[in-house]
Amino acid sequence: MGDLDRVLAVLAEAQRRAVRIGIVLGAIFGTTLLVKLVPVRARFGGVVVPLAYPWPSPFYNITAQVFRALVAWTLPPRVTLLNVGVGDSVVVQMEIGLLLTLIVGMPWIVHEVGAFLVPALRRKERLLLRTVGIPATVLFAVGTAAGVFVLTPFTFRLLFEYVGAMGLAPVLGVQSFVTFALLYSLAFGVVFELPVFIYALTRLGVVRSTAWRKHWRGAVIASLVFGMIVTPDNSGITMLLIALPMMALYFGGAYFAGRWERASVAPPRPPAWAGEA
Repeated sequence: MGDLDRVLAVLAEAQRRAVRIGIVLGAIFGTTLLVKLVPVRARFGGVVVPLAYPWPSPFYNITAQVFRALVAWTLPPRVTLLNVGVGDSVVVQMEIGLLLTLIVGMPWIVHEVGAFLVPALRRKERLLLRTVGIPATVLFAVGTAAGVFVLTPFTFRLLFEYVGAMGLAPVLGVQSFVTFALLYSLAFGVVFELPVFIYALTRLGVVRSTAWRKHWRGAVIASLVFGMIVTPDNSGITMLLIALPMMALYFGGAYFAGRWERASVAPPRPPAWAGEA
């Protein structure tokens, strides 16, 4: 097989994987926009378990249910949401649907991308992929959940305290609210991936652990810049709420990278019985 045939084979495989991903994500996205979840309670051996079944509903759908839950979780009760633009509610449902599609479909995306890349990886890289795969997924879920349930509600309460102190009406556009809440929460999910990224680069031999400690000032500046970019407001408070945990995660990742590097170069200890002969 010539070089051109190999390239064409790789492109064909990439196209096949992309189509498979697109079909699954399209089905998930359509479900979020056309179906609602009807809650029911099932009894199993005296234990009541909350369940839900899908039912067609193009308007009050899964995205609308998630939106109402997001409002209840994150906004202070005195804040009024307004549909400023004619199509804001449609755009909001699309944004929430895309986020849900990404979250639910992420295992399938990882599976297809991994199946495409694994044949080209060396044994050490495959081992690393298996080692960091589960921690990376867990950290992303923990970071996103912390953003939704802890940091976003705290940020809204803090910012609307300034609104109340100035005697202004606590009013917020629905699209601004959803964009802020989703982007803020996703940013925290991405930030929680930082230790895994640092650890993986050190294990692959790309970056020495001493480099992470040496360039900590640049990491602090990068954290502030990242917080400034991903937060849609100009208060500076939200920037620090992103940047400070990011700095802590950077130093945590550098610590574990250095710990692994020291363990990998340390000479093996002789067994206890070796000196008893």
